Amino acid sequence: MQVYYLEIVTPDPDAVCATYAKLHGVSFSEPDAGLGNARTASLSGGGMIGVRAPMHEAEEAVVRPYLLVADIEAAAKALVESGGEIAHPSMEIPGHGKFAIFILGGIQHGVWQR
Repeated sequence: MQVYYLEIVTPDPDAVCATYAKLHGVSFSEPDAGLGNARTASLSGGGMIGVRAPMHEAEEAVVRPYLLVADIEAAAKALVESGGEIAHPSMEIPGHGKFAIFILGGIQHGVWQR
């Protein structure tokens, strides 16, 4: 199991990026429009962390791990069969792959296919 993308949605992305950069010695990118204007940094193991502001007033702060999967449609089916609820169906992000968001155990999770 690999966390491919760790998404942090916060009302203060600049403060979070500055703190993580200071603690871990990483550099964050400029905002990436394809990732909701997230500023990203590499994670060990090949994944990335993305920090962004909410995209609309109803979006709450959240930390959401996206697990890497080989087949996102098969993963979504297995998640539903395991009692998960799809919160955002599979969607392609050009240049990044596909993602889907699900809720399981009252927590938001994601899956990512490169």
